Amino acid sequence: MKPVGSPRSSPRAAVQDGVYKQVRQALMWGEFEPGKLITLQSLADTFGTSLMPVREALRRLAAETGLEVARGGSARVPAISRQRLDDLCQTRKALEGLAAECAAARMSGEEIEACRDIAREHERLGRNGEVYAMLRHNQAFHFAIYEKAGSDVLPPLIEMLWLRFGPYMRLLSDLVRAQMAEGSLPDYSTQHFALVDALSRRDGPAARAAMVADIEATQALLRGLCPA
Repeated sequence: MKPVGSPRSSPRAAVQDGVYKQVRQALMWGEFEPGKLITLQSLADTFGTSLMPVREALRRLAAETGLEVARGGSARVPAISRQRLDDLCQTRKALEGLAAECAAARMSGEEIEACRDIAREHERLGRNGEVYAMLRHNQAFHFAIYEKAGSDVLPPLIEMLWLRFGPYMRLLSDLVRAQMAEGSLPDYSTQHFALVDALSRRDGPAARAAMVADIEATQALLRGLCPA
């Protein structure tokens, strides 16, 4: 995470919002271990701010259920379990599948080709062993589609689900890194290309099916790593 700067050079609200957005994105990318305690002082030191903007950022993230409130105003990354994973994935499949189906009727040819380019870069990064960049392109690919669903409701709801999915992204990044080290990395881009092809055909049901298959593939990988 990059520091947002000193509160002396930015209005207080801007500093609070900057801390919130960067911690939120770090959670979505799986930069924090499941169950990890996040202290006010550690984040204040990271961002070079006082405790106040950090406290406000953690409060907002706890309200979004991305964090759990801990002692002393600090917060904890939620623990993981198969039951929580299955619950999240069930909801993700419903909402993200719907978003993909809606986007199939609305995306321009240029927007679809941009998604194909992201999928190709995601594939290339995987072959090169750049795990974090690969996972960030995965997020970029998904949200390039969700944002074209023609809905003001779906993208923020999906984003909140991804925030809650953050601890599992940490598991996924550790798994992918191990697979890369062993030279046994599966093709994680298969469903991405199937989804782009469905979008190109304006086939909403096929786009939904490819999105659901992508989520289910990740779910299957993670279930064996989660405690019951």
